[in-house]
Amino acid sequence: MKLFKYFTIIFLSSFILSCGTNSGKNKSDFTIKTNAKDHVISNAETLMLSIENPKNHTIDSVSYTLNGKSIKESTDLKDTKLGIQNIEATVYFNNEQQKIVAKITVLNSESPKIYTYKIINEYPHDITSYTQGLEFFNDTLYESTGQNRESKLRKVDYRTGNVLKNINLADQYFGEGLTILNNKIYQLTWQGGIGFVYDIHTFEKITDFKYGKSKEGWGLCNDGKTIYKSDGTEHIWLLNPNTLAEENHIQVYTNKGKIVEINEMEWINGEIYANRYQKDGVAIINPKNGAVIGVIDFSPLKKLITQHQGLDVLNGIAYNPKTKTIFVTGKRWDKLFEVEIVKN
Repeated sequence: MKLFKYFTIIFLSSFILSCGTNSGKNKSDFTIKTNAKDHVISNAETLMLSIENPKNHTIDSVSYTLNGKSIKESTDLKDTKLGIQNIEATVYFNNEQQKIVAKITVLNSESPKIYTYKIINEYPHDITSYTQGLEFFNDTLYESTGQNRESKLRKVDYRTGNVLKNINLADQYFGEGLTILNNKIYQLTWQGGIGFVYDIHTFEKITDFKYGKSKEGWGLCNDGKTIYKSDGTEHIWLLNPNTLAEENHIQVYTNKGKIVEINEMEWINGEIYANRYQKDGVAIINPKNGAVIGVIDFSPLKKLITQHQGLDVLNGIAYNPKTKTIFVTGKRWDKLFEVEIVKN
């Protein structure tokens, strides 16, 4: 019962159920028929497509695409991204053609696994820091903090909590997530629509960049080649590290529905570990299709820190390649926890 209650609290999900729509100004002579019940289907199923032809036109042929990729009338969805997906059919008939569009929601076939953790060490953390981003580089911790007129970028000795380098953001910026790639620090702002790039050694700003379709900045991580950006929705955007353009995206879904408010993120052994805003848990996400494959409940940690008026939620997760362990903290927490994830 406790496990069910936790899972419900951490991952309250909602479906987006979209009906098929027709393209063009005039109503199409055709509609796309699928085997997706109420337009929802699992990625363990085979998508079956056909054309409804109420006017009994003589159809010569039909071609289908799923998110722009050619598919057949019968398509295995195991490698398909989760979330709302577009199906387009081009119907050829009587020397004419019509394009029609439908939408389906693809869910994961399995529910997330529930994992626990073991505390290895506890370290001091600045109780005034509203932690938004956390990442290791050369066994040293880098942190981005939020709130207007309080936002900072810091280099920290995690063992002692001593600040080795610090810059303050301009008063109008609310700092968010960060990641480090190719000796550069990438830092987001929340609703400023802009991110900053710094030299890892000097903290001098190299450039800034505007957001694309993502309207806000929440979390960042990278896999060594691509930067992943969350924006407070179910979307995680894939950024080109050279141009910072949003070149693709995944949608974060479980077997029940979408997961929103994806916050601080960390790339760990081929998976994305993500905080959720106002939740004291971490989701483990498959970066290929957006599936939540695991959940870690960190809520007991909040009882181990100093309780004070400004205390806020868990946020901040970083993997240290040297120790091969994970570090977590929260907004205005006075402790940084080194933990080991227990996958039973």
